Amino acid sequence: MNINATMIGQSLTFIVFVIFCMKYVWPPIMQALNDRTKQIADGIAAAERGQNEQVLAENKATETLHEAKQQAGEIINQAQKRASEIVDEAKNDAKIEGDRLITAAKAELDQEVSRAREQLRTQVSSIAVAGASKVLEREIDEQVHSDMLDDLVSQI
Repeated sequence: MNINATMIGQSLTFIVFVIFCMKYVWPPIMQALNDRTKQIADGIAAAERGQNEQVLAENKATETLHEAKQQAGEIINQAQKRASEIVDEAKNDAKIEGDRLITAAKAELDQEVSRAREQLRTQVSSIAVAGASKVLEREIDEQVHSDMLDDLVSQI
């Protein structure tokens, strides 16, 4: 065997192998590499978008929390204001009720004083009749002299 013929045969076989690989093996491998590269790039882009969206969501959550705290503060302020109003209304109602009770008590007191005066007048008139009876040494008939006694009571 001739070394030149072997080299030429091996060179031709290698060239056919290279052409075969370039025609049938190389394109699917390159396609798979390109697909994989594109898939990795898309994954990285999606991860970056996800991070950006996460930052935006965190900012929005912080803003929403801040707004909620402000609203809670406003609600608390309104509740305190309403509580103060209720206390003031209760004080006013209590004052009005107290004034009403004082007025009723004064009216009742005036009635009791009037009753006591009336009782005192009748007692005084009885005592006056008894005293006059002793002075005159005779008995005075109350029904006969009732007009005189009523006049006496009204003067007292």
